[in-house]
Amino acid sequence: MFHQLLTPVGDSLGLSFLVAILPIVTVLVLLGLLKRPAWQAALAGLVIALLIGVGVWQLPAMTAFAAAFNGAVFALWPVMWIVINALWVYNIAVASGRFDAFRAWIIRHLPNDKRVVLIAIGFSFGALLEGIAGFGAPVAITASLLIMVGFPALEALVLVLIFNTTPVAFGALGTPVTVLGAVTGLPAKELAAMVGRQLPFIAAFLPFYVMAIYGGWRSIRSLWPMLLVAGLSFGLAQFAASNYLDYTLTDVFAALVSLAATLLFLQVWRPAPDAQFAISPQSGAAGATVSKAVPAWQGWMPWLIVTATVIVWTYLKVATFGQHAIPWPGLDKAVSITLYHDKPYAAVWSFQPLGAGTAILVAALITALFVRMAPAEAARCFARTIRQIWQAVLTVMLIVALAYVMNYSGLAYTLGLAVASTGHWFVLFSPFLGWVAVFLSGSDTSGNALFGNLQVVAARQLQLNPLLFAATNSSGGVLGKMISPQNIATGVSVTDLKGKEGLVVARTFLHSIVLTLVLVAIVIIQQYLVPEIIPAFVAK
Repeated sequence: MFHQLLTPVGDSLGLSFLVAILPIVTVLVLLGLLKRPAWQAALAGLVIALLIGVGVWQLPAMTAFAAAFNGAVFALWPVMWIVINALWVYNIAVASGRFDAFRAWIIRHLPNDKRVVLIAIGFSFGALLEGIAGFGAPVAITASLLIMVGFPALEALVLVLIFNTTPVAFGALGTPVTVLGAVTGLPAKELAAMVGRQLPFIAAFLPFYVMAIYGGWRSIRSLWPMLLVAGLSFGLAQFAASNYLDYTLTDVFAALVSLAATLLFLQVWRPAPDAQFAISPQSGAAGATVSKAVPAWQGWMPWLIVTATVIVWTYLKVATFGQHAIPWPGLDKAVSITLYHDKPYAAVWSFQPLGAGTAILVAALITALFVRMAPAEAARCFARTIRQIWQAVLTVMLIVALAYVMNYSGLAYTLGLAVASTGHWFVLFSPFLGWVAVFLSGSDTSGNALFGNLQVVAARQLQLNPLLFAATNSSGGVLGKMISPQNIATGVSVTDLKGKEGLVVARTFLHSIVLTLVLVAIVIIQQYLVPEIIPAFVAK
């Protein structure tokens, strides 16, 4: 068994940290500064991680390649299997005219104002898609809708990526919180409650923040009642569901409440017309010729089918039928985690042929039946999906392979130990641990599995509240998702920005840092000024 090294560079934690962070810096520089395509940045980061992991951290080469291969396979199934089928639903909606119908419904029932569409669709509707599919699919779908009403592609992607943050911690019916509880030994219910006492503050503030970016202060003055309704309704529903209902329903419940509240409010209040933000009748087209008119209400059909299918699928636990736990050859328990008292590092691939991606596949087939699409046309939609998504699939496989190499070699644990060794400065750095983990993996679930327990260990050593900092790992992680190559690569797949992911990173990076610093302020207030806000708990 390989025992991970934590300070292999001059027996110095500081020097080891500087070397361990090089793969992350490589990805960020290539993406954000040199504007290279995401797959090239991910490949370069993976090569650097392999060289450092094998050459400096002394991970056996065969184990390193096994880790990379395990990560790549996990990225393909289940992660991109979910995304592929979600985008197939999107392409069926486009080809059948239901996407155009959705645009028509928006124009008919919402004010003629792109700012209103940005909030209702980019924020509220996007949060619903995040709760169902995640992994970048909501970014691709909602950005496409914004482009159809006249947003430039780059602007649409940036704004949607910023919105695609606060719902993430409870995505996929609460899976990130469930995993966080499992790795920390803290009760998942109380962890969910704590996350639900952090993210709602950001959710309530987020529509104002994004509107300031898009429309400036005069737009905030014009639209503040709607911004307040959208953000506050989401935040309050997120708090209520995570604390008093069932945290697995948090995302779906909060998104539906926010969407309903916003749409209903717009029936009784409308902003003053503003020609600068008016939707042009000629703006955007879904890219398909519709042979006959489709009723506008049918624009909702694909998304309602997906929502209902995934919820029923999850509660009937269909995904567990036929699942196989496969110990990864050459990797499972071949490494011990020095930081966690030489705990054997498991590497078990859970293969679920009927997982969430298959649920969305079923929803795609049901949608095709409802819209009376010929099998040949549905097949063409699937082929179009593959052409759109293959580059994103390659990127995600490379970036998750990079994350796995960093995890199993010990690079990630060196980074975590360095942050945890900063004394009470740890309070400032804690959210950025989750941020780094989700930047790498694109998944709050993976970020919690990686650094959740480290946050608890550090908090207990510093006599801080472990529940607060475990939850902060998840909350900080969601704010790193807007710069995750996985998320961005999927988002650009349906636009003309493929290969230009670096432009998106350059535009979102600063916002990611700013919002993480807001979370830092929330954590400081909760730890030192109002500690009674932290739920009482009994450790397992």
